[in-house]
This record gives sequence, structure tokens and C-alpha cells, in this order.
Amino acid sequence: MDAPAAAQGRLLARLALAFVLGSLVALVTLGGRGGLLIVVIGVACLIVTAAGTWWVLSRHGAVRVAGTLLALAAPVAVLVLYTRASLWPAALTAVAFLEAAALCARSALRVIQGPQGMRAVASPALRYPVLIMNPKSGGGKVGRFGLMEKAEALGARVVLLDTSARTDIGTIARRAVADGADLLGVAGGDGSQALVAAVAAEHNLPFLVICAGTRNHFAMDLGLDRDAPDRCLDALSDGEELLVDLGTVDGRPFVNTVSFGVYAQIVQRPEYRDAKAGATLDALPDLLHGYSGHPLNARTATARLEAQQALLISNNPYAAPQPAALVGRRPRLDLGTLGVVGIHVSNAAQAAQVALRGSRAPGLSILTSPRVTVDSDTDLIAVAVDGEALQLPTPVTCDIHPGALRVLVPRNRPGTPTAAPPLDWPELLKLALGRPRSAPTASDYSDG
Repeated sequence: MDAPAAAQGRLLARLALAFVLGSLVALVTLGGRGGLLIVVIGVACLIVTAAGTWWVLSRHGAVRVAGTLLALAAPVAVLVLYTRASLWPAALTAVAFLEAAALCARSALRVIQGPQGMRAVASPALRYPVLIMNPKSGGGKVGRFGLMEKAEALGARVVLLDTSARTDIGTIARRAVADGADLLGVAGGDGSQALVAAVAAEHNLPFLVICAGTRNHFAMDLGLDRDAPDRCLDALSDGEELLVDLGTVDGRPFVNTVSFGVYAQIVQRPEYRDAKAGATLDALPDLLHGYSGHPLNARTATARLEAQQALLISNNPYAAPQPAALVGRRPRLDLGTLGVVGIHVSNAAQAAQVALRGSRAPGLSILTSPRVTVDSDTDLIAVAVDGEALQLPTPVTCDIHPGALRVLVPRNRPGTPTAAPPLDWPELLKLALGRPRSAPTASDYSDG
């Protein structure tokens, strides 16, 4: 880190600490004896809201309705109490100071965080690119955006999947390689992306992601525009390559996540495909409240997690700058490590701790590892691989393969992610005092 960047980071860190002090001064000077009351009421609001949210997720019927009302009423009650006690000016000023402190803190840590994003390299000229397209994926995005016609106009051969019959997309990709393809691409969901990506990695061919699925998490973390899948085709004429990691679960490839436990059991339900949100909300109470599924144990390179309700293993860790944001975006796909999130929450008190303490809550574990082995007290466990429902024999092993995949992307990617560093106040204090920061590691991209 150069001297100007260090000076800027130090100044921002000192401003952050000054704003924190300003919030305390506001509570004392404007709130008077009510300053402590402001804090107590605010913390109580967070606890009540977390408890209400837990009831919404873990209960049916009247208790769920009560939880919804509780979660909505708590913030309103706080406003009423602050107003009746004439504490709202002090509370509002303190919150404004804390928001400014958080903004300066993140800016300071971002300045000294080091290089961001994945390094791109020039793409060689393509002679015979082959793109596999699912016409039904994403509600018909292939036809709606004219992907087939635009790809063929750019010199690509398009293989349109026959959705009336069961097709093996991996076999189609291998056949394309045998015919001389020097690039493989997919217009489809993340599950299809992973299967063809594995073939491309096996033959060291560049791989093109066309975000024609429903959620397109892999495309999002590559910085692609999910609202305009046709722009992904720009990579054929003006592209560059990113060298990214590929995950495997018992040899099966995945580009996003492997889920065990609660979420994996929801994905197994027949109604999940047609109404994901409704099926999830309907199933969660039975799965979370007194979790009746088989307990999960996970062994990583440095730790062992026991009796987990749910495990999320991701191809590179997700950034989680806020305690509640356990899964969002992956700022890097080339760190050579798996992200691991384990959770065991069985009551409102534990849910409140997760909401308030994040990765420091006893019910939540967030870490990284190049290999994760998941075991249980049953021969088969439910697994969701990039959202696809499977049953796998235990133990199940997840691995990361660093730099295995050459991904061709457009040079102009409007959604390229930048990592928002976690609010590390001890690190910020060191920075404010002029002490050097240690080099960033994979754990800097997770909240653990």
C-alpha cells in the first residue's frame, strides 16, 4: 500500500471513530438522562423484531400472524416511545452519526484492502464456438431476447435443447468438443452451467455464461448483466478471460452452492419448482422448529461443526458485511477456497443472537476451507446442488479446484462486484493509530 493510500485510510479511520464518539455525545447532551433509555429501547426493538421474524419462519397459523405483527409493530412502538419521551432528536442524531461512522469505516478498510476483483487476460481468437441453449429456461429468455439468432450472427453454432425429451447436456457438450469446438457456452440455469463448465474445464476450453436462467447467481458474481442476457454474447467479439475456481461435490460440479439440511429438504419437495417462495415458507416451520431431520456434522481443514440444522457450502465465500446478510454476492471466484456456513437455531433467543451478533452468535458458524466433508447418522442425505435436488450417500465430500475454469466474459461488465469489507473495529483502531494492516486473505471476504 502506497503512502497516499495509507494516509487516506488513516484519516477515514479517525473520522469513523470521531463519528462514534459524536453519537455518544449526542446521547448524553441531547438525551440527557434519557440517553441510556434510547439504547435500551433500541436493543429491545431489535430483539423483539428478531423474535417475531423467527415465529414467522418457524410457526404456522396464528403464531405466524402474531410474529408478523410483532416484527412490524416493534419499530413503530420505538418511534412512539421516542416521541412521547421527547427523545427522537437525540436518537435520530445518534443514528446519523453511527451511519456516518460506518460509511467512513468501510471506506477506510476498502482503501487498504488491496487489489479488488479477478484478473482478466486476453482471449484468443475463436474459430468454432458452440453454444447450448435451453428454450424454456428463465421463462423463455432464449426466444424473448433472440439469443439464437444473435449468436449465429456472431459466428457461433447453436445447439437448441429438445425440451420434450430428457437430454444429457454433458454428453452434448462432449460431442461438441469431439466435433472441434474451441469454446463451450450455455444459455440456461446454474445447474446446466455447472455441467457444461466441467466439460470445458476438463478440455481446457473457454466457457461462456449466458444468463438465461431464473436467478443466475453465477452470472451475477461474474459481473454480467442479468437483465440483458444478449449482452453476454458481446464476449464473442470483444471478450476477455477470467480464471475461476470450480467446485465439486462427490465429483459432481457446482458453480454456486451445495446445501444440506433445511434448504436441501425444501428443494426436494415437488411443489418447490412451481412456487419456490410459498413452498419454502410453508416447509420451514416443520424443518426448523425442533428440527426433525438428520443432524449434520461437517469437517473442514481447521474445524468440526456438530449437529447442524443446515450447511451451505459455496464455491468461494460470500461477502457478509452485515450480520443478517449471510449470503449475498461473492466478490471473488478465484480465492481457491470453499465458503462454509453452518447454522443451528431452535428458538427465538438464538435467532435474536444471530440477528444481533452475526458470526459471533453460538448458533452460527462462518469459515472457509479447501475441502469439507459432511456426515450424518443416515446412509443417504438430501442435497441441493446449485438448486437441483439430489440424494447422496454419506459421507459427502466437497472440494474446490483452483483456477480450473476459463470463463469468457465481455470486457464491459456493468455488474462487476466489489467487496464491501466487514466492519472490523479492532482493525480500524489499528489503522487510526497508524499500525500496518496484515495482507488480505480469503477470510476477509466472509464475516467470519
